[in-house]
Amino acid sequence: MTLQEAQHKVDQWIKIHGVRYFNELTNTALLTEEVGEVARIMARRYGEQSEKESDKIKDLGEEMADVLWVLICLANQTGVNLTESFQRNLEKKTARDHDRHHQNPKLK
Repeated sequence: MTLQEAQHKVDQWIKIHGVRYFNELTNTALLTEEVGEVARIMARRYGEQSEKESDKIKDLGEEMADVLWVLICLANQTGVNLTESFQRNLEKKTARDHDRHHQNPKLK
């Protein structure tokens, strides 16, 4: 599925099942909440915090998908074409960082 298709699918789901989008500020708060859930799993599963039994059943992919869902909602609400924006971002990073990381001794 492309980003454009994902944006369309989310928009259709909202129209059919969701009544309407939450306002942009609410969705921004929800995005922060969802990122926090990803951070919790990362800190406990891959970081130094101990993982509780209740955390062990959490699906990292599902939590990341929740982040993507809300991000797509915000893009749809604000008229952002994620395909175009991501392509521009990739081009910017490529031009700026094309050899930067290869010269970083910390990464060798």
